[in-house]
Amino acid sequence: MTEQGHILFLPGDGIGPEVMEEVKRVAGWFGARGLVFALDEDLVGGAAYDRHGVPLAPATLEKATTIGTVMFGAVGGPAYDDLPFEKRPERGLLALRKELGLFANLRPALVFPALAAASALKPELVEGLDIMIVRELTGGVYFGEPKEVTSLPDGQERAVDTQVYTTSEIERIARVGFELAQKRSNRVASAEKSNVMKSGILWKKTVQRIHDTEFAGVELAHVLADNCAMQLVRQPKQFDVIVTDNLFGDILSDVAAMLTGSLGMLPSASLGAPDQHGRRKAMYEPVHGSAPDIAGRGIANPLACISSFSMLLRYSFERGAEADMLDRAITRVLDEGYRTADIMQSGATRVSTSEMGSRILDALDRLAA
Repeated sequence: MTEQGHILFLPGDGIGPEVMEEVKRVAGWFGARGLVFALDEDLVGGAAYDRHGVPLAPATLEKATTIGTVMFGAVGGPAYDDLPFEKRPERGLLALRKELGLFANLRPALVFPALAAASALKPELVEGLDIMIVRELTGGVYFGEPKEVTSLPDGQERAVDTQVYTTSEIERIARVGFELAQKRSNRVASAEKSNVMKSGILWKKTVQRIHDTEFAGVELAHVLADNCAMQLVRQPKQFDVIVTDNLFGDILSDVAAMLTGSLGMLPSASLGAPDQHGRRKAMYEPVHGSAPDIAGRGIANPLACISSFSMLLRYSFERGAEADMLDRAITRVLDEGYRTADIMQSGATRVSTSEMGSRILDALDRLAA
């Protein structure tokens, strides 16, 4: 059988290896039916620090750059809390995003019908919810310089993080948002803080110009980021595509996660610019983090990681039919009442991480029959 592409698995820390194991099983299911990928695996985060003394070894970064398509688990944990800043597990993730040029982070917040009652909001507010948050990922306050803690003459310490954006960085993320909107409901909300931040003024002005000159047919609304957070819990279905910067995107996507019922349900895709062949470097990861408090207990929800693999099929390999089948399998399993601990409801059947993976494979078998 011909290989369809190459994928690097970086399970990481905490529950990362547990949920990634279920993704490997799903990849194996497709492989047995002709959709074969070359699979590689390496260390990142705390696991990489334990082995190499750094959160991302140079050889691993080179491998990720060469392969270009990464399935990422999660990084971090209390064992690494006292490490120097540059050795922290999260620096490995940020380095991957930066060095692979993954500037566009897509975070869908989709409420499955069977989980509407599991949301933190009333079911009528979230039934049918389908939001795409487009977060700029390689600029802003997480990467701006200077970034430092200095000692002052009076004995105090001063911490500085710098919020920096250029016109071109804003233009390219705005285009991603507008292009996605054209395939959805043709609506974009751009979130910033133009009332108090100079970077917000530039953001708003640049997004408006890209809209007026290239995407005039798309409905555009500007919203202050704090108001956007409030509106997400007040009337979330008013939004379709939300375009925002790195810091606000990090916060707003976690707010949106709770609309869906659990962080364990939220996938993401991080995309780079297309090369001369139209291919993008990309990384796919669940939003839930390493969850060290439940690591090793077999109760983690693998659905966000499996949904991230669905996004990989769709965006990196143009296998939309297979991605749709996997999405339908997830919907079917939830409709049949199977739940991991984080989304458990009265009358449902509680299953472990591996059992949820087995239910997904069974649903795929039935859909393929």
